[in-house]
Amino acid sequence: MPPRPVATLRFIAAHPRLLAFGFLMPFASAFGQTFFIGLFGEPLRAAFDLSNARFGLLYSLATVCSAALLVWVGRLIDRVDLRVYTAATALAYAGACLLMAVIPPWQPLLFVAFFGLRITGQGLMSHIGLTSMGRYFTERRGTAVSAASMGNPVSEALFPSVGVALIAGLGWRGTWLAAAGAVALVVLPLALWLLRGHGARERARRVQQAADAAGGTVDRSWRVGQVLRDLRFYLMLPVCLFAPFTVTGLFFHQAALVAAKGWTLPLFANAFIAFAGAAITGALISGVLVDRLGARRLLLGVLGPAALGLAVLASATAPWTVFLVMPALGVTAGGTLTLQGALWAEVYGTGHLGAVRSLVYAVMVVATAASPALFGALLDGGVTFAAIAATCAGAAVLVSAVAGPVAARPR
Repeated sequence: MPPRPVATLRFIAAHPRLLAFGFLMPFASAFGQTFFIGLFGEPLRAAFDLSNARFGLLYSLATVCSAALLVWVGRLIDRVDLRVYTAATALAYAGACLLMAVIPPWQPLLFVAFFGLRITGQGLMSHIGLTSMGRYFTERRGTAVSAASMGNPVSEALFPSVGVALIAGLGWRGTWLAAAGAVALVVLPLALWLLRGHGARERARRVQQAADAAGGTVDRSWRVGQVLRDLRFYLMLPVCLFAPFTVTGLFFHQAALVAAKGWTLPLFANAFIAFAGAAITGALISGVLVDRLGARRLLLGVLGPAALGLAVLASATAPWTVFLVMPALGVTAGGTLTLQGALWAEVYGTGHLGAVRSLVYAVMVVATAASPALFGALLDGGVTFAAIAATCAGAAVLVSAVAGPVAARPR
């Protein structure tokens, strides 16, 4: 057997377009992600005469509504040609960006724009990339999913500074117009070019499924209703939700966290680079581990780095410790992305993978919408960040242990 790096390079050389497509879709989701939309908070509040609370409420409601719709529209990827599904999503995504560029100062339209950005950008673009990797790769599924998972942290590292520069040069409306143009004129044509020959790939997958069925080794694909009646689903789900829930809560209240620790916002902002780099590393390492051990085994260890980082956050105040905390959270965040991309395909098959992933994503969005409110209520009630971090560290250990019976089963 060739050395692992050589085998990985051969794998990439054998599937360059599909792997690049898997990376492109989460990477291009940046315009619908909170870290990018948040850059426009001040001009949007001024243009629409919004308080901070009302601005946050509009955004949260749009996010939750997008998650509810994604449960339905996300499963269409199981029945619609991937090229058609990708083109429709990208056009709707470009339309949402264009609406942000030309929107009049009417709050209901801002809600519509937020909704469009969240369901197409944050939701479907990432959904397409991760689902396609989980569906069309079997032997090296972990490597393929990790390639797609890297799209998110790479965009997190690049787009905030790009967005700030564009706003300074073009204004906030001009920036959204540029985003619409980038999606329609760059992302969409590139995605369709990368999917050239996909019809033959899909036919080959269906032929292989038929051959597996004839040989008695059919990949049993679970429907959503069956998944919801499976106890294992509820043992695995908390592991997948932990990083999005915890990281969103902490990052949303970063100003309060920095003040409580005696740090500075520039210091914390610089630590985001370490977070993104660690997330890429976590995605790569977890991809290799999934290929070697299976996604279920990763349930036991993927939250370990976050638990250690949260323990440091709970006990330390020195400014340099932020560069221990943020990479630790990043490794788990990247690892969790890869885990989610491979786990549901491994446990429940690929026939209804889009529907299953849509369900999980919707639950995740609700969790990420709840954590800022929960953490805020705890802080207002006098609970310290040290206590919150320590509780989260303990929860990481607990949910990993609860998933132990599933992880212990053979692939």
